[in-house]
Amino acid sequence: MSLYGKHILVGISGGIAAYKIPELIRSLVKEGAEVRVTTTPHALQFVTELTLQTLSGSRVYSDVFAAINEHSTEHISLPEWCDAMIVAPATANVLAKMANGIADDALTTTIASCVARKPMVVAPAMNDKMWENPATQQAIKTIRSWEHVMVLEPAEGLLACGTSGKGRMPEVDELQEALEYALTPKTMSGKRVLITAGGTQEQIDPVRFISNYSTGKMGFALAQSCARHGALVTLVCGSVSARLHNPLGAIRRIDALSAQTMYEACIKEWPKHDIAILCAAVADFAPTAEPEKIKKGEKSTLNLLLHTTPDIAASLGESKREDQQLIGFALETQHEKENALHKLERKHMNAIVLNSLRDKGAGFATDTNVVTILQSDGTETALPLQSKTAISEEILKVLFS
Repeated sequence: MSLYGKHILVGISGGIAAYKIPELIRSLVKEGAEVRVTTTPHALQFVTELTLQTLSGSRVYSDVFAAINEHSTEHISLPEWCDAMIVAPATANVLAKMANGIADDALTTTIASCVARKPMVVAPAMNDKMWENPATQQAIKTIRSWEHVMVLEPAEGLLACGTSGKGRMPEVDELQEALEYALTPKTMSGKRVLITAGGTQEQIDPVRFISNYSTGKMGFALAQSCARHGALVTLVCGSVSARLHNPLGAIRRIDALSAQTMYEACIKEWPKHDIAILCAAVADFAPTAEPEKIKKGEKSTLNLLLHTTPDIAASLGESKREDQQLIGFALETQHEKENALHKLERKHMNAIVLNSLRDKGAGFATDTNVVTILQSDGTETALPLQSKTAISEEILKVLFS
C-alpha cells in the first residue's frame, strides 16, 4: 500500500513526543502524501507552528477562532478533505476528551468530526504512571471499541521524566506503517498466512556456522503486506538483520535459526494456515556440529562433511490440502526459469516467485527486487525493478486478489 496521493491529517497534542512529528510529516510528504496539521495550543509549546507549516506546506489549524483559517469551520472541512487522520502524540488529556466526546479546541473538535467517518490512528504517549491510570485505561478501552479507530500500544523505554517504563510513542516508521494499515483494503481478512524469512545458520562448532547473505527484507515486506490486508501472519525467522514493523501485533514471530528448527516450526504450523509463502534462504546442506571449538592446529585445510537438510517446501507440498496454497521463492544464477518451473512442479506449489542474482537491484540485502511470478496454471507475471514493499503488494495482488 502506497501513501502516494493520500490526504493525511496529522493531529498533535501537548506532549514531549511532539518533537518527533516533524520527522513524520517529512516522511509522509516524501512518500507523496499531502499533509495538513491540527494541534492543541499546548502542542505548539513543543514544536513551532512555522516548522509544521514549512514541512507540510499548509497552514496549521491550532485556533478555532483564528481569522486566518481558510474555512470558518476547519474542524469540519479537514475531515472531509482527509483520507485518514493520525493523532500523535495522544496525551492522557486528549484521550479522555476523545472517549467522552469533549471538543473544546482545534484538535478535539476535528477529532470529534472525523472519528466516525474516516480511518484514524491514535498513538498514546505519556508517563507510565499516567498510562496506568484507570481513567486512561478506560478511555483507551472505549476508543478501541470504535470502528475504524486503531489505538497503538505505547513502547517501553526511557521516558521524559528520566525513568523507564511504558508510555513512549512508537517510532515514526511504525506510525507510518499504522497509517498504511488503516488505509489498506482488508482483502485477506480471516486468512492465516505462514511466512518464512531470512537465512539459516548451520553450526560447525560452538563458535562458527555456515550461512548466506539473506537479511529477511523480502520476507518481512511480505509479512507486513499480508498484515496490512487483514491477514493473521505467523513469521518464522532465520537469521535476519531487517527491522519488522508490527504496530498492531498482527504478526506472530517464531525464531528458528537452523534449517532443522525452521523445518520443525513450519511442519507444526502448516496445518493451521491457509497460505504459506516460503521466502527464507534455507541452507541445502549442513555439517554435523562438533561439540567443542575446532582448533586450527598444524593443518592448512579443514574438510567438512555436509549432509542435506530437510526440504521444507517439498514436505509442505506433499501434505498440502485442497484449501491451502503454497508459494515458494527461487533465487537462481543460471537457467532461471527452467529451474524455477522444475521446483514449482516437483514440490507441488501453487506458484513460485523467481528472481536472479544477475538482475541489478535484485537478490540479498537490497531494498529493491526484480521478480517473475510463475503459477501452476501456466500464468507468468513479470514485475519490474521496484521496492520490496511494492513487490510484496504486487505479489498479493497477482496471487490472492
